[in-house]
Amino acid sequence: MLQAREIQEQMRYKVIEIYQSGKGYKGISKALGLQQTTVRAIIHKWQKHGTVVNLPRSGWPTKITQERSNNSSKRSQKTPQQHPKNCRPHLPQLRCMSHYIWRKSNTAFQKRNIIPTVKYGVGSVIVWGCFAASGPGRLTVVNGTMNSAVYQKILKENFRPSVRDLKLKRTWVLQQDNDPKHTSKSTSEWLKKNKMKTLEWPSQSPDLNLIEMLWNDLKKAVHA
Repeated sequence: MLQAREIQEQMRYKVIEIYQSGKGYKGISKALGLQQTTVRAIIHKWQKHGTVVNLPRSGWPTKITQERSNNSSKRSQKTPQQHPKNCRPHLPQLRCMSHYIWRKSNTAFQKRNIIPTVKYGVGSVIVWGCFAASGPGRLTVVNGTMNSAVYQKILKENFRPSVRDLKLKRTWVLQQDNDPKHTSKSTSEWLKKNKMKTLEWPSQSPDLNLIEMLWNDLKKAVHA
């Protein structure tokens, strides 16, 4: 059984996918090698919040007094970038191993408050898109986490207009995988209400996911 304190997000979605296929806690636990208590917690969280991603946490209470905080603030204003060799003797007492700059609001980019670093790689952006035999549909940027409500909004504001733009016949069928936000109760009801016919998707079937090939071509074009 997996004993890691934090189960990866992909594994949590897999728990929901198998749960929606009709298996119980014991079957899911055996199939994925997870504790039944872990499986139960993931499913309960999904049922309550509609997502399996980590929710904001309150964090630990402060460990220092206001007086010590004020004294530290005064010292940091004089030397915001103290050299590591001067800080190192105090690290065991402070229980930290990081470089911090204590500054006032709206002064983040002042030269005295910047630690030079070397960055590699690029940022990432989440997008949603669709296509048909007649061509590509609309592409939209997803801000934040995509849940069932966000997905339904995308279908309304981007997918349906794409159907009209591509002049699809009335026999068109929506093809989507078994992602929890695609198959949730609220999304299923929304699709039924808006008379959208979907293609039945076999469990764990990547061969049908044609848009992955399109994303791969797009990725190559962006990094060319």
